[in-house]
Amino acid sequence: MPKMKKNFLKIAGILSVGVITLNSCGDKTEPPLVYFPDMYFPVAYDPLMKAQDPYSDHENEIPAFASRNGQTGLSPVEGTVAQNKDGVLPSEAPKNTEDYNRLYDESKKITSSPLNPANKEKDLERGKKLFDHTCAACHGTGGDGKGPIVESGAYSGVPNYADREITVGSVHYVLENGRNNMGSYAGQLNAGDRWRVAMYVMNEFKKQAAAPAAAENKDAAAKDAPADNANTKK
Repeated sequence: MPKMKKNFLKIAGILSVGVITLNSCGDKTEPPLVYFPDMYFPVAYDPLMKAQDPYSDHENEIPAFASRNGQTGLSPVEGTVAQNKDGVLPSEAPKNTEDYNRLYDESKKITSSPLNPANKEKDLERGKKLFDHTCAACHGTGGDGKGPIVESGAYSGVPNYADREITVGSVHYVLENGRNNMGSYAGQLNAGDRWRVAMYVMNEFKKQAAAPAAAENKDAAAKDAPADNANTKK
């Protein structure tokens, strides 16, 4: 009895080794049976990259893009509503260059954002964070147009906010529609956040630019003003 048991274990061991060996040598691109093809062939694609499905015989089991001409970026489900807790809608989109210039000129007349003034401090705080992450690479953290990309010599022509005649409305307009070499950031920043960045730009950089000018005007006024404590003694 013990001898039969030993023989059985030997046979089982040999068969196990054989199965493992054969399985490890098999062609993984053409498996005989796959229970979870979407896990066996992971499908991680870069944005807008065309999908290339190695297991196309199972299109109904792999992701939906397998039957949509390889699209990895699919439209939202019908009826989907985007979150908009700020209640701010996108502005009118320009239809051509003439329309763009007209709307840009009109945006300069906007001197306040539609966001709730009671949340100004929080909005400015978030605006700074978004500016540093999204804009500072070119515009610089000081808004002087000397970001690391510009300093590297890879890009030029970025303006200094202090030298520009801008308003919170015009900054928002450029963020939404782009201007010259700068593209639109409507895809990176939602409507409310675009206003927050515009508020931060005006509060941080235009205020700094106005301060020295105000100081110069004050000094000049002090020199021209008559002395109110003049010594009349001779």
